[in-house]
Amino acid sequence: MYAIIKTGGKQLKVKTGDIVEVEKLDVEVGGKVTFSEVLAVGEEGGKLNVGTPMLEGATVAAEVKDQFRAKKIVVFKMKRRKGYRRTQGHRQSLTRVEIGEIKA
Repeated sequence: MYAIIKTGGKQLKVKTGDIVEVEKLDVEVGGKVTFSEVLAVGEEGGKLNVGTPMLEGATVAAEVKDQFRAKKIVVFKMKRRKGYRRTQGHRQSLTRVEIGEIKA
C-alpha cells in the first residue's frame, strides 16, 4: 500500500518503511509526526483512492530519524560585459522521517 502526501509544499509518494527527506518539521529526533494531508491511497497494481482534494480520515504516521541541513548550493548571478557578479550560498534545513503506518 502507498500514499501520496503533501508536506512542505511538495507531494511525496510514500510506502510503509520508506525513509524520506521533507522540509524541516519542529519535532524532536525520535518523535512521532502525523501527516493528515493525504491526497491519495492505493495498492501496487490495484485500486487508487483519490481525494477531492484530500481524503477524509486518511493519515500517515511517521517517526523522525534525523534533523539535518542539505548540501550547500551556490547561487551565481552574472550579466555579461557589465562587470556584474553576485555569489550567494544556501543550505536547506531538512527532516529525515521513516514512514510507519498508512491509515486509509
